[in-house]
Amino acid sequence: MSNSETVKVNIKPEAADKIKGQVKEGQVVLLSLNDGSNKYSDVGGTCTVGSSFQFVILDQKDPDFTIEVENNAGLDLYTSPAEMQYLGNDLVVDEKNAAMSLADDGGVIDGAVTVNEYNK
Repeated sequence: MSNSETVKVNIKPEAADKIKGQVKEGQVVLLSLNDGSNKYSDVGGTCTVGSSFQFVILDQKDPDFTIEVENNAGLDLYTSPAEMQYLGNDLVVDEKNAAMSLADDGGVIDGAVTVNEYNK
């Protein structure tokens, strides 16, 4: 994907409900890798690099996550330059059978996206 300062994602209604159900007013959400590469990751190991994502809920913006993610769910959503190398065009978040997926025009990136609140 390009290094543009804005990314767009289509969050399907079921996935939007799942995410928004955990976000309180005033909180921000990050689209973050969950592969051991950042402070929000709760997993590690080289087998997950670039293939595992999560939505992280924070009380305030993280200065490392500077790229705004435009979305149809009304979330205050950001990602970082480190995540961009794994994201293609036409991003879609969907939810089926209680599991959320992240896909782009190349196919499914992660079939088990989680939502986690991060408390420092």
